[in-house]
Amino acid sequence: MTFRTRLLLLFLLAFICLLPGMAPAQALPPVHENFRVAVYIPVGVVERMKDPIWLQHSWEQIASQVRVDKVYIESYRSGVLADDALLETVKAFFTARGVQVAGGIAFAAGGDAAGFTPNEVESGQFVSFSYTDPKARDYVRQISELTARHFDEIILDDFFFNNTKRDSDIAAKGSASWSDFRLKLMDDVARTLVVGPARTVNPKVKIVIKFPNWYEHFQANGYDLEQEPKIFDGIYTGTETRDPVITDQHLQQYESYQIMRYFDNVKPGGNGGGWVDTYDNRYLDRYAEQLWDTMLAKTPEIMLFQYSNLLNSAEPGDRKAWSGPDSSSATSFNLAGLEKWRAASGSTAPASYATAAGYALSTVNAVVGKLGTPIGIASYKPYQSTGEDFLHNYLGMIGIPIDLHPEFPVEAKTVLLTESAKFDPAIVREIKTHLEKGGNVVITSGLLRALEGKGIAQIAEIHATGSVLKVTDYWGAFGAGGGANLGSTAEILVPEMSFMTNDAWPVVRGTANGRGAPLLIMDRYSKGILFVLTIPENPNDLYALPQPALTAIKQYLLRDFPVEIDAPSKVSLFAYDNHSFVVESFLDAPAQVTVSTLGNFSKLRNLASGVVVDSSKPSPEANTDKIPARKRPAQPPRTVFHVEVAAHSFAAFTEE
Repeated sequence: MTFRTRLLLLFLLAFICLLPGMAPAQALPPVHENFRVAVYIPVGVVERMKDPIWLQHSWEQIASQVRVDKVYIESYRSGVLADDALLETVKAFFTARGVQVAGGIAFAAGGDAAGFTPNEVESGQFVSFSYTDPKARDYVRQISELTARHFDEIILDDFFFNNTKRDSDIAAKGSASWSDFRLKLMDDVARTLVVGPARTVNPKVKIVIKFPNWYEHFQANGYDLEQEPKIFDGIYTGTETRDPVITDQHLQQYESYQIMRYFDNVKPGGNGGGWVDTYDNRYLDRYAEQLWDTMLAKTPEIMLFQYSNLLNSAEPGDRKAWSGPDSSSATSFNLAGLEKWRAASGSTAPASYATAAGYALSTVNAVVGKLGTPIGIASYKPYQSTGEDFLHNYLGMIGIPIDLHPEFPVEAKTVLLTESAKFDPAIVREIKTHLEKGGNVVITSGLLRALEGKGIAQIAEIHATGSVLKVTDYWGAFGAGGGANLGSTAEILVPEMSFMTNDAWPVVRGTANGRGAPLLIMDRYSKGILFVLTIPENPNDLYALPQPALTAIKQYLLRDFPVEIDAPSKVSLFAYDNHSFVVESFLDAPAQVTVSTLGNFSKLRNLASGVVVDSSKPSPEANTDKIPARKRPAQPPRTVFHVEVAAHSFAAFTEE
């Protein structure tokens, strides 16, 4: 195609974009009153938008299925750099349709201009820029300047890291660790190659960094969660958890909510939204679950990645809950509802991922505006820390609501600490101070091991023996004597914790061929209580623990929390400060859930259907009654409700 022909097509597209007769023929889906919906357009798709017919047709397909408030138009990715004329033409198309526009950059490997070798680019793994290469640094500056010329807002896709180990990188690193070197390197790149040049070109530009879902390992690749939220105008959150089994990351579903809350606490008021893609889902409602859980964190915007993927056909997948005479209508996301949503638009095309997104977001939009500010058990993960990686998400999957902070939450009644807290050199003193003030502290077995010899014995003489026990049976009791049977499992490997009898109490324990294996140890100190929570060698085995054992653990940890659930594992609780809460099941079959609440409430109202659930007395078979009253710790009065949650579904309630 000659330059003259290409220029003619661009002008023709700009003219077509402004014609009123080119508005979508289908009925637009309803707006989302409680959040914005954005779509990311990678530069390869931007290049395809040179074809005005494809652009118009593809937009009609997407806009008829999901109401889009904003698009992010990418200028660069993997060696492809869009030119000025194309960026302006695509901008004009969307602004003519009342859609907000912003820019996007993915600093991923590719192209001779950045100094990449074919071997690096074709390795099959993500490759960053080598920021010690002057040629690459100059190219990054050019990309930033070009993008800022066209947009007042720019988001960096999650390739703004460094993982090259070229000779120039090795020389620049010197004797520093790779983590320390890369943190300093990327802070400098952010200031001098991205933010500085962009603002020189466009003083009004706002630059947002999207942090990815692998937050436990940021520092090793130069993502600085402590400094970069201060360098950039805003942050954005990768909430794409995909499938927890088949993917290389094995992220747990609860992370789509929890990471959003963590980053909210990293930059209060500056976390712009959550980001979900369509990849690696064995069943379609896994995609919907990611969208719901992001929105249950009360984010102002959801980013759908990416434009062309939304056009793909939405296949149900292989989840068993899709089968059966009633399953397709009982679940929060179902085939009948998906088809109804598609038909309402007037579209004759098969249901697409845009259809799935529109349908799923409409479902959560119906309740999210009635939820207050999220609350949970305060937990602490210091900046640049690792240890018991992603454990908070496993705990969320067994019904413990988590509110993760980058600083010690001194105002919380109960603080949960995993092994990552060992990166705070003052952590033992902070634990001691919190207990002396009357607070409770829960530490995991991993943190206990890490703090041995560092002062934790001055609080409690509990330590890990180094042995691992094959636990099959579980018991619970508060105080001396026999315990109540909390069920049994196949063998689970549990690290052995040693404690001093009558100084500390194993309030929930397992047994391995008759030998005790404490799962939750309780030790009073000053005005507070220290708990040690033993984590199985394989954190996934938390899901295998009997429901009564899980419930007993939650009763101790959530004693003063406004709502608890007695439920199987893989049923999560999301709580809010206005006496509302959400129960979500990630199971393949309906879950029977006993909800207990503090306060003088006698009814629960379903926020979607309006159906009222009356309180009830616990049944003799309820897990809360497995432990005799004399063996249970003192509990504040609670009101009990029984609800059923369908497979892969959520139910939102308010207390009345």
